[in-house]
Amino acid sequence: MRICMLFIAGCTCYTVLVKLIYRLPMRAVVQRVTQAGVMIGSRQAGKIGQGLMVLVGVHRDDRTDDVAWMADKLVHLRIFEDRAGLMNRSILDTGGEMLIVSQFTLLGDCRKGRRPSWASAAAPDHAQSLYLELVQAVTTYGVPTATGEFQAMMDVNLTNSGPVTLLLDSQKNF
Repeated sequence: MRICMLFIAGCTCYTVLVKLIYRLPMRAVVQRVTQAGVMIGSRQAGKIGQGLMVLVGVHRDDRTDDVAWMADKLVHLRIFEDRAGLMNRSILDTGGEMLIVSQFTLLGDCRKGRRPSWASAAAPDHAQSLYLELVQAVTTYGVPTATGEFQAMMDVNLTNSGPVTLLLDSQKNF
């Protein structure tokens, strides 16, 4: 009985420790594009030429440091080709634009059942605050930035160049 109680107590402590160390991340799907745009009904909400189309999902535990990491990673990510055809240039090097669209469904958990769980997605107020903070952080690097509209039903169109599509997360899990 005593061994069993210690094991259970040990598991509880381990679970708490894992939760303290391992936070789920802000997530992004990054696509190198020749053009991208967002329509809300018949209205053009945002449009860019060559650059990056970024879909962003904000986790309920995300903080300002996640935003700073993501903005820095996005603007310095070397996924544009140089003269030798190698991916050595960032959006800062190319003078490209960035379209950033909030997409809470990136936090969908499909491991159990057939319906995704949105439990790890941030509440709308928290998500919108960090989303706008990310847009502002990217803009401060001098990157022309367009956006969708938070919580709106949007039609996103793009021409993926390459294709190049990457997954980013602020806790560097992948």
